[in-house]
Amino acid sequence: MMQETNTANGLFAELRKLSPVVTGGLLRMRQQTYRDGAVAAKYKLLTAMAISIALRCEPCIRAYVRLACDQGITQEELVEFLEVAMTMQGCPGEEWALKAYAAYKDCMDGERGSEAPTCCKNDEMSQTDRKGG
Repeated sequence: MMQETNTANGLFAELRKLSPVVTGGLLRMRQQTYRDGAVAAKYKLLTAMAISIALRCEPCIRAYVRLACDQGITQEELVEFLEVAMTMQGCPGEEWALKAYAAYKDCMDGERGSEAPTCCKNDEMSQTDRKGG
C-alpha cells in the first residue's frame, strides 16, 4: 500500500510538472472553495463529504472528514450531514455514511487512517491555505 501511495504521488508530481496550469488550477480551486466565506469552511467540507458519500468515493470521504475535523466540526454537525447523505441515498447511503463516521472516529482518536492516493490526497492544503491566507 505504501509503495502504491509513493508511486501515485510520484506520478502526480510528474503530471503536475507536465500540466502545471490544470493541476495547479484544481489545487487553487479547492483552496478558494474550502475557505471561510459567507459559508464557513467546515460546512463546505461537510457538503463535499456528503457528495463523496453519494458518489461512493471512500478516499474522498476520508479526506473531507479529516479536513472538516481540522476545521473543528462537532459530532452533531457531522451526523446531520450524514443524515442528509443517507436520506438522498437510502440504504447504500447508510453503508457509505458509516465509512465517514469511522473516519470521524479515527480523527477524534488522533489516527490519520490509510487513505488511498487520490486527488484529495495530492491536494492537501496547508492551514493558511484553508483560511484563505
